[in-house]
Amino acid sequence: MLKPYRNTPDGRPILPPHQPLLWAAIAFAVGILLGSYVLRPALWWLIAAAWFVISGTHFVRRRIWAASALGLGALIAAGAFSIQVCPPAETGSRNILQFTDGREVIVTGHIVKEGMAHPGGLGATRRTVDVETELVDSDGTVFGVRSGLRLSLYAKDATDEDGQETAIIPPPLRYGARLRFPAKLFAPRNFGNPGAFDYREYLADHDIAVLGSAKVSRLEPLPGFSGNRLQLIRTRVHRRIVQTIHELWPPPQAALINAMVIGEDGFLGQDARLEFQRSGTYHVLVVSGMNVAILAFVVFWVLRRMHLSDIVATAIAVVLAVAYAFLTDVGAPVWRATLMLTLYLGARLLYRERSMLNAIGAAALGVLIVDPKALLGASFQLTFLCVLLLAAIGVPILERTSQPFLRGLRNLNSANYDWVLPPRVAQFRLDLRAVAGRFELLLGKRIPLLVIRTTAWIGLAGLELLFISAIMQIGLALPMAFYFHRATVVGLPANLLVVPLMEILMPAAALAVALGFISQLAAKIPALVAGITLEAITGGVHWLGTLRIADTRVPTPAMVTILLACVVLTLTMVLARRRALLAAAGLGLLCLSAFWIAAVPPKPQLHAGVMEVTAIDVGQGDSIFVVSPDGQTLLIDAGGTPLWMQSSLDIGENVVSPYLWSRGISHIDAVVITHAHNDHMGGMRAILANFRPRELWLGVEVSSPSLQAILQQARNAGVRITPHKAGDILAFGKMNVRVLAPSVDPLTLAWRRNDDSLAMKVAYGDTSALLEGDVEWQTEKQISQEQPQADLLKIGHHGSATSTIPELLAAVHPRFAVISVGARNVYGHPRREVLDRLRAANITTYRTDRDGAVTFYLDGHTVSPHLPALH
Repeated sequence: MLKPYRNTPDGRPILPPHQPLLWAAIAFAVGILLGSYVLRPALWWLIAAAWFVISGTHFVRRRIWAASALGLGALIAAGAFSIQVCPPAETGSRNILQFTDGREVIVTGHIVKEGMAHPGGLGATRRTVDVETELVDSDGTVFGVRSGLRLSLYAKDATDEDGQETAIIPPPLRYGARLRFPAKLFAPRNFGNPGAFDYREYLADHDIAVLGSAKVSRLEPLPGFSGNRLQLIRTRVHRRIVQTIHELWPPPQAALINAMVIGEDGFLGQDARLEFQRSGTYHVLVVSGMNVAILAFVVFWVLRRMHLSDIVATAIAVVLAVAYAFLTDVGAPVWRATLMLTLYLGARLLYRERSMLNAIGAAALGVLIVDPKALLGASFQLTFLCVLLLAAIGVPILERTSQPFLRGLRNLNSANYDWVLPPRVAQFRLDLRAVAGRFELLLGKRIPLLVIRTTAWIGLAGLELLFISAIMQIGLALPMAFYFHRATVVGLPANLLVVPLMEILMPAAALAVALGFISQLAAKIPALVAGITLEAITGGVHWLGTLRIADTRVPTPAMVTILLACVVLTLTMVLARRRALLAAAGLGLLCLSAFWIAAVPPKPQLHAGVMEVTAIDVGQGDSIFVVSPDGQTLLIDAGGTPLWMQSSLDIGENVVSPYLWSRGISHIDAVVITHAHNDHMGGMRAILANFRPRELWLGVEVSSPSLQAILQQARNAGVRITPHKAGDILAFGKMNVRVLAPSVDPLTLAWRRNDDSLAMKVAYGDTSALLEGDVEWQTEKQISQEQPQADLLKIGHHGSATSTIPELLAAVHPRFAVISVGARNVYGHPRREVLDRLRAANITTYRTDRDGAVTFYLDGHTVSPHLPALH
């Protein structure tokens, strides 16, 4: 006799929790991860998959559980095979790399992606566009090369008769336009540190193989059009939408609405991005699955209110979702969300809402079969996990708690309907009618019942939103810590505010833009609604983002923590469909896992009993990480970009911090600013915020506005600022520090440029390192007189010819040297004469532009170099 299905409190059956496609997708994903980290010949995985299939076929009628396990094994082997035979991202012909040696070439190509203009450096404005090359002319020889090129175009600002500069904005280059231009090409380069962002792979995913720069004045337009006509239509509509948004809203609001609605974030400022990141609501600034879902379900709801059939409403919602994904052109995340939405609506149409997990599994499996590398990206993981949290934890628990009561609010005035409902829901209806009855004499019979029903619906719906938001924040703790190093402490209240308002803003803004194509006047009302909603969102985000607790940063979780968090998440999904006590236990474990990730830092990856000196690869700048034998940490400089570059890249946030987090470091004991040049101190503000040091060492305090802003931030955070000068000797843990510079110029009593750098000798036992900062030959002569013998020399001023004089090398007599320098830098560092001096002195020299981060271990007797990026 078959066992009947259990029922929900309102009498609806709970179908057995079998989701074969979900388990298949998980097994395939496990195989992809296995194949990514366990390198074996692809044929091995193929043979293993075949063996599992044959064995499973043998057991299918005898031991169904064994056949199922073997089937999952076959999928694991298939996943490993798929990732190992997956071809690299197609960026066009690799032949273009032969032209990335610094020489100028003449490129003929056409625009494949238009770009926005933004400020550049040295009084210039630049525009970035993507070009597909057609021909490359090198020294009179023409090569046919089709490849992706990201091109930066520069236009020098003009000066009028009154001496005032006027920005010359590079002209817009439309999709399909052909042009010829001289340019210098170079291959994209990643920072050579563990934990560094894979910029090369990011560009490859966008079909870009090389980077280049050219002057606008040297562009030569060519006749003809090259491109896809459908893409041409898309870019024209996209451009018109952006223009309409700027016509309907003032610039600050237009920048946000462009990002939220159409995925155009070129107008966003860094401050706006940071506030949304700190509050845990950055997802609303990028077009994602949430945008697709909101628009599709609003359209579906309106069409159903118009009494259109389910089939027609579903078809229109899916078509509009596809059109929206096409117009935004933000890539795979939106298309994956559109696929999952289509499968869900299709399952709903077939009256199989409880097959949601199967539909999710089918969508995920399909995506992974087509593109196995998608699993390794944060975008896919976050999208899939969000949907899985909602479907596997949120919905099952709500189905047994609030949903029966929400459905019980239907036909509240019908006593006969009470008989078909579970007792507790019927009692809930009786109580509501009793409360409404007390006001009937004053307000009549209909109004009190309507008010009571509406109030109850808002209360229950609010509780559901609170619960779902909490599940999302807790469930996403692991990927947020792993990829973004953030514990979104204020994410729950922020999303409780932002998500409901987004459900108003998205349809209102979409309606305003659609009406704006017809009449600006007709679009005023929805534009006003969207503007008011946006002000509420930004006001709440700004207030929450300024709270100190919102800036909780966390290092990369340890592998054990990651595995345990995955186990807990899986267990919670299983228990969510069990009895209430087990479901509550699962939620408790999930909360404990999130708390552990946010509040319990992993053990730092340090070598006990040795002094460590690491030159972090920060490009053309300096950042030296020093660890004493007893684990005290000291960061000397934090890199940065020169002010004239006006780069939006924060070296402290995007380069130095990820390296430290990748080593499990959550706190630094002291930081040092050697001197007030931006390539040394530009990243320090992020370091102060992320690692909360106790002390800041300073050489010469100058009137630099950038330095004063850093010092004020340090004072506000309670950091002790300690000045140092030549002659100071101090202990830092088990390490001795001797300050050798700066010293006052005896002739001018002033500080010479770069010679105001803080230079230090750090020693442990019989081993030591001399860290020069940017000191030049005058100060090096003074240091040489101190006879500062050291095993390791950090070369001064990035290998400039003004430093590393023979007298210093003879006095220090180092075995090793390291140069912190940027690849292809405009200064020509390190200079050949400096390298020749080092070679003549038989000094083994490392360079961050070629070797990435370089670590030296000094154990008191010997020095051991190590290249972390190669391990």
